[in-house]
Amino acid sequence: MTSVKTSSAPAPQPTGKAPGVALHTGTSDLRALVLNNLRQSGIYVALVVIVALFAVLTDGVSLSPGNITNIVLQYSYILVLAIGMVIVIIGGHIDLSVGSVVALTGAVSAVLVIREGYPWWVGILAALAVGVAVGAWHGLWVAYAGIPAFIVTLAGMLLFRGLTLRVLDNVSLSPFPADYQQVAAGFLNGLLGGQGFDAFTLLIGAVAVAGYVVSGFRTRVARVRYQQPVESFPLFVARVAVVGAVIMYFAWQLAHARGLPIVLIVLAVLVLVYGLLTRRTVFGRQVYAIGGNLSAATLSGVKVRTVNFWMFVNMGFLAAVAGVIYSSRSNGAQPAAGNMFELDAIAAAFIGGAAVTGGVGTVVGAVVGGLIMAVMSNGMQLMGVDQSVQSVVKGLVLLVAVAFDVYNKRRAGTAR
Repeated sequence: MTSVKTSSAPAPQPTGKAPGVALHTGTSDLRALVLNNLRQSGIYVALVVIVALFAVLTDGVSLSPGNITNIVLQYSYILVLAIGMVIVIIGGHIDLSVGSVVALTGAVSAVLVIREGYPWWVGILAALAVGVAVGAWHGLWVAYAGIPAFIVTLAGMLLFRGLTLRVLDNVSLSPFPADYQQVAAGFLNGLLGGQGFDAFTLLIGAVAVAGYVVSGFRTRVARVRYQQPVESFPLFVARVAVVGAVIMYFAWQLAHARGLPIVLIVLAVLVLVYGLLTRRTVFGRQVYAIGGNLSAATLSGVKVRTVNFWMFVNMGFLAAVAGVIYSSRSNGAQPAAGNMFELDAIAAAFIGGAAVTGGVGTVVGAVVGGLIMAVMSNGMQLMGVDQSVQSVVKGLVLLVAVAFDVYNKRRAGTAR
């Protein structure tokens, strides 16, 4: 009998790693990298182009320290709403009530602090509690009663606007005490000194750059390990250098104005927390699964009702945060506060790369989309453009963003 000789060496086991792949491995084809990441890379290019355009049209006024600070203060609440809205949209839903919730939470805070004389922090806690309760109300109807979110939140838009009028008795309340105003109008300035600039703001900018470099490097190493496409190392260094320069320029301008806005710290914390929530937690992955393929998510054991419920609770909470910021910024509560805020938040999410059908989008993308809207609005105001024209431009930008999403799907062969 003929014997078969076998090797005593064990068969190689898949490890998910790519042994021997150096960190410099990658492609230098910038065009291929941009096209492969067209959905996300396009918004960054658009933001740079729009910033440069208005810098030219306003003779540099749009990039002045004072104006950059004003953009942060004036549009921070829209960026907060965009963070919550993109999560809802990723899950395949929509929320039309956030503007009314902003008004209601600000009204509750104003009644307690201004009319009843409670401490400023009691008003903030009450506003957050109301926002969570509103989110739970929506979540119950959407997740457990099975009513489409569009209908539930449309009803909520009317319901909570009416409650705002009742709470305020159809009158405005102002002013808030100085401590409450610090939420949206306060600055950290002079903590580390500085001659003509705030050294603390520059330090925070440097820390942000360092964090971006470390995060980018770790992401690159992980992609190389699992044999995923990355840019060549020189391109990686160039990208990090450009982003770092932009961050430091932004910090430099703030440092030469009034220092680091407190509301910017709040926004940065929210971006970091929700970025990790959507990318690194089970809840985040389940939100993407539900929006991408509801049937598959259900069959995979995802508790769809629970996830949908907490999505809307979270949206209510962030709407309350935006309500506190807005009422602090305006130094009062008005019955018409928050009008059309929901459309700005939805537009920011879609411009930032969220898909109309759900399952796609990022927190950072939504914030960048909100910044695009903020820079456009601010630039047109500096130029004295009529409000009607501003609305036309915003509408066209939103339409182009959604058309771009449809084009991407057709290009990938996934159009439905």
